[in-house]
Amino acid sequence: MSSIIKAGGNDAQLLSEIAKPTFIESHGHSAKPEDINIYVTEKCSRDFFKEELSDPKNIYHFIYHGNKVAGYSKIIFDTPYANAQENHFTKLERIYLLREFYGLKLGQELMQYNIDLSKRNYQTGIWLFVWVENPRAINFYNRNGFAIIGSYDFKISENHSNPNYQMLLKF
Repeated sequence: MSSIIKAGGNDAQLLSEIAKPTFIESHGHSAKPEDINIYVTEKCSRDFFKEELSDPKNIYHFIYHGNKVAGYSKIIFDTPYANAQENHFTKLERIYLLREFYGLKLGQELMQYNIDLSKRNYQTGIWLFVWVENPRAINFYNRNGFAIIGSYDFKISENHSNPNYQMLLKF
């Protein structure tokens, strides 16, 4: 049985604990180990998430399988993408699942939850960035109706960026 729970101000440590392994599992081979280490040290730390959770625009959710956290997501409402004519778009900034929970449809459940939440908050679509060498994620987004609309270089460290697609789902 699964459940989705909104992260609160006291969840910085749990976010850090799930963010590091999920990022390494999906992107750990995308750059030199030292560059990946720089990224997870800066963007997956307890202090980083403490600051993130203090900003009400950042909306984090955990998905649990039984009583174990399986993954998490982050969305931001009213974040237009480049060249957007409308302002009411959700940015899906993070959606990660621990590899041990792949195949249980938990990623789909969390994605649908974010889509439904965005619709309830009068958003007109969702956009995101995805690493071009992550076919599993690209296929997942395609199955959910997202289309590639552009590209972006995602900065891992001062020395390394990964090419990403920008994808969009309009409601």
